[in-house]
Amino acid sequence: MTDPHPAQSRVGESNISGSTIDELCVNTIRCLAMDAVQKANSGHPGAPMGAAAMAYILWDRLLKHNPNDAGWLNRDRFVLSAGHASMLLYSLLYLTGYDLPFEELKRFRQWESMTPGHVERGPAPGVEVTTGPLGQGFGNAVGMAIAERWLADHYNRPGHEIIDHYTYVLASDGDLMEGVSSEAASLAGHLKLGKLIVLYDDNDISIEGSTDITFTEDVAMRFQAYGWHVVGPIDGLDMDAVDAAIQTAQKERNRPCLIICKTIIGYGSPNKANTGAAHGEPLGEEEVRLAKEKLGWPYPEPFTVPQEVLKHMRQAVHRGHEWQEEWKARLDEYRRAYPDEASRLEQDVWGELPPGWDEGLSDLFKNETKPIATRDASGKVMNAIAPRVHSLMGGAGDLSPSTKTILNGQGDFQSGSYCGHNMHFGVREHSMGAIANGMALHGGIIPYTATFLIFYDYMRPPVRLAALMGIRVIYIFTHDSIGLGEDGPTHQPIEHLAGLRAVPNLVTIRPADATETAEAWQVALERKQGPTALILTRQKLPVLDRSVLLPASGLRRGGYILWQAAEKPDIILIATGSEVHIALEAGKLLQKKGIFARVVSLPSWELFDSQPTEYRNEVLPPDIRMRVSVEAASLMGWERYIGLDGVAIGLKRFGASAPGEVVMEKLGFTAQRVANEASRLLQRRKE
Repeated sequence: MTDPHPAQSRVGESNISGSTIDELCVNTIRCLAMDAVQKANSGHPGAPMGAAAMAYILWDRLLKHNPNDAGWLNRDRFVLSAGHASMLLYSLLYLTGYDLPFEELKRFRQWESMTPGHVERGPAPGVEVTTGPLGQGFGNAVGMAIAERWLADHYNRPGHEIIDHYTYVLASDGDLMEGVSSEAASLAGHLKLGKLIVLYDDNDISIEGSTDITFTEDVAMRFQAYGWHVVGPIDGLDMDAVDAAIQTAQKERNRPCLIICKTIIGYGSPNKANTGAAHGEPLGEEEVRLAKEKLGWPYPEPFTVPQEVLKHMRQAVHRGHEWQEEWKARLDEYRRAYPDEASRLEQDVWGELPPGWDEGLSDLFKNETKPIATRDASGKVMNAIAPRVHSLMGGAGDLSPSTKTILNGQGDFQSGSYCGHNMHFGVREHSMGAIANGMALHGGIIPYTATFLIFYDYMRPPVRLAALMGIRVIYIFTHDSIGLGEDGPTHQPIEHLAGLRAVPNLVTIRPADATETAEAWQVALERKQGPTALILTRQKLPVLDRSVLLPASGLRRGGYILWQAAEKPDIILIATGSEVHIALEAGKLLQKKGIFARVVSLPSWELFDSQPTEYRNEVLPPDIRMRVSVEAASLMGWERYIGLDGVAIGLKRFGASAPGEVVMEKLGFTAQRVANEASRLLQRRKE
């Protein structure tokens, strides 16, 4: 690979021993981190300096990857869970030959650079996952290891091991303090994910100083209790010790492995090493000079990459090419021996939906006459889809009987039986979200998760990161309002819809009935560029009669005219989910009084807002300013659709424990109340 920005050559190439070149490479990584942070006057130099040796050994000797094809399916995954150490990864990517120009190292943390402050999936090839919020990358890696194991069980055949790679993580003290990593580690140990290897950068320092002030547990014993194989503590600065530890971990196929690597944050800095000052701020020009002097770095100019280092580390390009070519040959043999499986694998990996996957879904509830909860409708849709969409896999946070998310006859994903489509995440909503992100990032799986909407509180970080990364994850949130009833206000979501709608690139859909639920699932599966949240009821809802109403396919546009009493209505009633049938009933009450209403179902604000202006104005004409919204949730945001003259019927309080229909009535979600509010609004206009 030709380097578009050749580095300066400042060291002769002759008589350089293996140990000398290794030290030179490691110090190059350290110095690039120091220089980039110093130039940006912002960043985290300490972790890259301390972890450079173990990261170098992994990338130079053990990591199976191809810099010329960052998306090669059978590559080892490397997750920098300590995302603040981003310059460590950027240096490795540049030095090993990824398409990351040298100038981008100098543009660290600058506008539209390929080297943002915390690693982000997208700007630079080779970055597997967006990290920064500590612990998330750890959870993502568990999801990647699950995906590798699942695909291997589905597609590998004797003599044809086409899915066979490791997932590596570099995690910090902070990562292991965060609860999400504990949740994920517990599940990984239970599942015996033997090809998951975590390098724990144990430097005993956090921002506030020594970890002795907060973090004194025996990490090794904790992970052993989770069912992990623990190696170390080892000297994380000793490259041979790191190499031996990783090779030991690779041989353990029945347990995930934690390698405890004792390091020194800011290694080489004479005045800031082993202190919190090395964590999150530039060392300062004088301290950079002193650190380079202590490391024996002879080059005064910043951003110097010795040619010997580049030559040595760019061997990764050749190794990667050979690995991938050998794998391609095996894949060709597999394709000849198992053409159907190979075709399906390709379809899964590309995230494609098979022809006819959605056949009959729109008519699934055509003859349904009894009320049905949208969670139940969703379960029926999922079980219609699952036999057709092989890559659909997921589960609930110990709530699948309540969320109706069991895929019948599709098996469970458990240790010893890894081919099932039903995951059991346990009561671990936070890690469930992070793990699902990892499954999606790995490729080959369209993951779904399920829990009650109230517990979105526990899932906010991974949902946000899924949206930021633009990955396809489907979140099923049931028990969506005060209508769930007796469980009371602790389980009745109020502000959660507003919170979901506030997340950029997340599409939130709250279907009104079973027919809209079928359409919502089709939207979710077809959407590749971001996650989708399906908001579903516990209580039963009438299946709207589409023979007299407009088709549920209007959901695909986010909002549509469901019914109207006249072509030119006096007032518009807008509702979502379980309140749509209330608005519809209210519209008919108004009609009896000579007031002509239009009822609009608005299941997805994001989809509706993405429609052309002409369509939005057709559904909500600007000249009809008399509008009433109905939603059993926070009022926040409704002014964008009802304007300053409209009335929002919603909640400014928490719910209550009582039968769902009683709670709905007592808190004002009745057709009569909606009709009364509409009448009063029109009367005020006349006055």
